[in-house]
Amino acid sequence: MIYRKRLLFVILICFSVAVKAQNFKISQPVFRKDTFNIAKFGAVADGFTLNSTAIQAAIDACSKKGGGVVLVPGGLWLTGPIELKSNVNLHIQRDAILQFSDDLSVYKIVEMNWEGLDGFRNQSPLYATKAINIAITGSGIVDGNGDAWRMVKKDKLTSSQWKNKVASGGVLSEDGKTWYPSASSLAGVKVKKPGVKADGETLESVMKYKDFLRPNLVVLNTCKNVLLDGVTFQNSPAWNLHPLMCENLTVKNVYAKNPWYAQNGDGIDIESCKNFLIDNCTFDVGDDGICIKSGRDAEGRKRAMPTENGIIKNCVVYHAHGGFVIGSEMSGGAKNLYVSNCSFIGTDIGLRFKTTRGRGGVVEKIYVNNIRMKDIAGEAILFDMYYAAKDPVPMAGEKRELPKVEFKPIDETTPVFKDFYVKNVVCNGAEKAIFIRGIPEMHIKNINLENMTLQAKIAVDIQEATDVNIKNISFIVKEKNPLLYVLNSEGILFDNINYNNADLLIQAEGERSGNIKVLKTDTSKAKKKLEVGFGAKEEKIIIQ
Repeated sequence: MIYRKRLLFVILICFSVAVKAQNFKISQPVFRKDTFNIAKFGAVADGFTLNSTAIQAAIDACSKKGGGVVLVPGGLWLTGPIELKSNVNLHIQRDAILQFSDDLSVYKIVEMNWEGLDGFRNQSPLYATKAINIAITGSGIVDGNGDAWRMVKKDKLTSSQWKNKVASGGVLSEDGKTWYPSASSLAGVKVKKPGVKADGETLESVMKYKDFLRPNLVVLNTCKNVLLDGVTFQNSPAWNLHPLMCENLTVKNVYAKNPWYAQNGDGIDIESCKNFLIDNCTFDVGDDGICIKSGRDAEGRKRAMPTENGIIKNCVVYHAHGGFVIGSEMSGGAKNLYVSNCSFIGTDIGLRFKTTRGRGGVVEKIYVNNIRMKDIAGEAILFDMYYAAKDPVPMAGEKRELPKVEFKPIDETTPVFKDFYVKNVVCNGAEKAIFIRGIPEMHIKNINLENMTLQAKIAVDIQEATDVNIKNISFIVKEKNPLLYVLNSEGILFDNINYNNADLLIQAEGERSGNIKVLKTDTSKAKKKLEVGFGAKEEKIIIQ
């Protein structure tokens, strides 16, 4: 009865907070109707002429005259880096391709942020800094020519693809397992933290491995009132879309795509942004699909800008390391995020929440509703505080060691995951349905999972967690021993659990496990109800 009252209270609080929080306003940019056609500034759509100067002149003129639309008409427009300016709507028509050059010399090394750390990078193909009232719209294509930048692992290509890649030029790593587009790109592998200022790198030192410092395709830094609408962004050198420290951001009807093997080929990374909407977008990429970040380690904590007040809805994610992701660079925190009506098809992980010791930061008040998943290679729902910066699904034959379990002091570097509310999820196919793994000194807390049907090989694995409520879940699993696994966790409630059958219903291990309940669940379908081990005690587990 106490658990039921607690669940009802939690649900009521969750609903009232969600209704209140979603009242935040996301301001849309407004533009003058004046149109500046890039062709009238000398741009030539022959796929050969480098149009950087002409396109930039059109943008500068538009912004200087109070703003309007810079039109990219039908054609193949080759260009180098472009800077978007205030009050400019860069409109790319349906039959237009804005093709960024594969000549890496046209991209200058600049100071910028990469994976949450300040340092040096090649300038992004399309970027804006401290701009107000900007947009990239239309239904055309922005292509980042990422193949000119990216290293590729042999294991991620077929034998024929690998032969063609090697024959195209470039150089191989010493072990012959990774292809690099140039010797300059390969040289960056030998640098401990390439391009990072805090590690002593300078503008002069990074020139030795310039090609290694792949840029993100679109970087919008400290901008306000931003709109991305209708455009296909593809073939990015690193991340595809990267709004950083922006406010009032709307991304809708966008298609972000990359080859599945594109290392760091994320779809969109919302970093330290406030008041944003991602609506009706499609992602098919090489790394995380929709990702929330807020800076890395000490630099992220010093920035102290959480990603907050965000709505993600009506999106589809195909190949990606994760469908909706938070972390692992979340040192500034994340809160008040609302995800609904999304589909994940063929992603490595569905809902992926990741961090590690050293990050710090608080992730809280995350609300997820109405998610469909199919053919998930790893976990459908994952919370993991032992992120190891590796692909979420091991390659064939790859062996990974389990993390060493040890208590460490709690300080500003200790990450916090709490107050997650996930409901109405259907998953048809996954390796594991639910995986929750905190760290001994800082459990993942107050996780509420409700109303789901999950088909997977393994049902539930909970480690180092407190106050986890799993209610009204149907598990259709292949492995039946055990259905529910709990290690060194407390305040765990399984309420109204349905399942096909199991050799063992619940296995509890660890001397710190306790206050575990299984309620309103048919235990007759399990050959055995309970096993305990490694210090767990039967009297601390109640099955009714």
